[in-house]
Amino acid sequence: MIVSRLVERWRRAVTGILGIVARPVRAAQGERGVVLEPYRGYGSRTEVFLIGRVFRQSQPDRRANDDPLSQLRDIGRRLARRSISGAVVAARFCGAEERVTTDQDGYFRLHLRPRTEPPAASGWHTVDLMVEQPQLVEARGEVFIPPDRCRYVVISDVDDTIMHTGVGNKLGMLWRLFIEDAQSRVAFPGVAALYRAFHAGRSGEEANPILYVSRAPWGIYDMLDEFFALHGIPVGPVLFLREWGLSWKHPLPRKAQDHKEDLIRNMLKLYSDLPFVLIGDSGQHDPEVYRQIVEEHPGRVLAVYIRNVSRDASRIREIEGLATVVAAAGSSLVLAADSVAIAEHCAELGLIADDAISGVISDRAAGEGAGSLTETRQLKRSTPDETAKAVSQGELQDLLGGGRREGPPNVVVEPAHEREGDVEP
Repeated sequence: MIVSRLVERWRRAVTGILGIVARPVRAAQGERGVVLEPYRGYGSRTEVFLIGRVFRQSQPDRRANDDPLSQLRDIGRRLARRSISGAVVAARFCGAEERVTTDQDGYFRLHLRPRTEPPAASGWHTVDLMVEQPQLVEARGEVFIPPDRCRYVVISDVDDTIMHTGVGNKLGMLWRLFIEDAQSRVAFPGVAALYRAFHAGRSGEEANPILYVSRAPWGIYDMLDEFFALHGIPVGPVLFLREWGLSWKHPLPRKAQDHKEDLIRNMLKLYSDLPFVLIGDSGQHDPEVYRQIVEEHPGRVLAVYIRNVSRDASRIREIEGLATVVAAAGSSLVLAADSVAIAEHCAELGLIADDAISGVISDRAAGEGAGSLTETRQLKRSTPDETAKAVSQGELQDLLGGGRREGPPNVVVEPAHEREGDVEP
């Protein structure tokens, strides 16, 4: 019985891996194997952005089905495909048109300014795309424009915030998707329900945009998309950092930290009428990046949520620096050991519905078992300056210590202001 279950599990895993690796090969394409592959984009009522790729691959067998042999042939076609540089891509959206050419890796970047205003009620909008040269191919892309009922924007890291390190490794990601248990895939149990609550907002119908930032290359897009679908995480534009910023003047990639700062600055400018929520982890450069953003844009960031994954002394110092700046700006910082602490704080701020907390608790229990919740400690003073001073005097380090053997506690750092239960943009 045990052997048969293991065999069935591996059969499903192999079928799943083959299916997702082969899937992009079966995209719409021209007669000579030219494929136009758009990624989800984002924008506002006045401008939209979309990235995609053009490449050539051999034609799939029209009689092919989903059996492993057919999928292996499709994988072979994917491995043999070649990017098309200099391809002419035309885009049309709400009366605006643009033509661009692909770069040396076959990628194109579109920036359109609508001439007629997109419908205010909907979030996702269609962009008509066409490869004009070297082969006529048509496709449709999607861009997310926050509807009028939206109240804030979420920017979330992916690596070690939503899923474990290894997002940039295709084999590692496939292993997590189809072979490891569900609780092994998710870095932060309860994150799926939490992000659904963010997207729904307090009213349940806000459709707040979630922009995902990853250090992975674009080649991992399909697998990350599958990961989101498996866990019910709201889809959104995924903004990868790995391939940005290359030119003959700058042949080496810039640091991901610099890219992330620039990206968030651009988002703040694009969505100038909306406040932001920033989510990341303590293991990489998120505290440094978020500190810079809050310092440059006081009042624009409602809250910063950091998944506390490191007790390294240097990382704690960076977190202290972030906490000092966030507190001085009158905002909130939550160092979270679990998703429930974030959900409870979000409900207090009026960012999500109160009853969404139970959904996060259930989701967390399904991921790691119904164990006891991590205790939450608070660092609050009557004013922003007094709160920032308490952090600088070492009180945050004291709260993060406390002798917990099983891991760090949740810590909330913020001025002790009155809560109205509703955050206005």
